[in-house]
Amino acid sequence: MDEELKVIVFTLADEKYGIEIKRVKGIERVMPVTRVPNTYDFIKGVINLRGVVIPVIDLRGRFGLPVEAYTHNARTIIVEVNDIEVGVIVDSANDVVDIDINHIEDPPEIIGGIKAKYLRGIAKMDENRFVVLLNLEKVLNNCELIQFNH
Repeated sequence: MDEELKVIVFTLADEKYGIEIKRVKGIERVMPVTRVPNTYDFIKGVINLRGVVIPVIDLRGRFGLPVEAYTHNARTIIVEVNDIEVGVIVDSANDVVDIDINHIEDPPEIIGGIKAKYLRGIAKMDENRFVVLLNLEKVLNNCELIQFNH
């Protein structure tokens, strides 16, 4: 039996991306964010989620994609990376899928304007559908987020 990877599939600028479900702590509607001065533009600020202060980043901004107003479909996916909980804002969170690890290929250098360093691989779902798997350690760089871990 082939090994499968369970991922949350979300949309960002009309592309499908995935995050391993074991990294996901929850999916929330986008909520008001308290801005934190002197941070990177893609770090939107912090939210208070059930008594826990969580930094929030906009993945569009992180990837250098055009930042747009959030629609009613936008979601904040709460993930854990290196013992830090972080919220990532996405256009929509669609699905949970099982991906055969044998169908995951190395990412090209650039896909949709996003550098390969942020990507773990490309999963081929069928002939015309792909899911881009994120490398959360690179997307959520500790040096950029460390200020929130105090």
